[in-house]
Amino acid sequence: MKIAVFSAQAHDKNFLTAENTAFGFDLQFLDTQLNENTAILAAGYQAVCAFVNDDLSNGTLHALAAQGIKLIALRCAGFNQVDLPAAKELGIVVVRVPAYSPEAVAEHAIAM
Repeated sequence: MKIAVFSAQAHDKNFLTAENTAFGFDLQFLDTQLNENTAILAAGYQAVCAFVNDDLSNGTLHALAAQGIKLIALRCAGFNQVDLPAAKELGIVVVRVPAYSPEAVAEHAIAM
């Protein structure tokens, strides 16, 4: 499966590349935030991987559907940036992180 990874930071690239050795997906890392204007970059991919600040509103979802996108994988637990009714209407499956690790949250708080 070819996946366009939007809003990719260095740590995303490192982690996802390492984890992907077990799966063999074709990952394309894009620094660009996903929105209605940048959805064209998903042409030729079956899925996109998005982050919390990416725009997955109705217009963006229609643009992604026009590119043939069938799956959106969120790298976050929140999904308020996704127009879920539009995704369902367009036949796009949306998956997300089920919950944040309480240990990671505590570690982050201590590190601050």
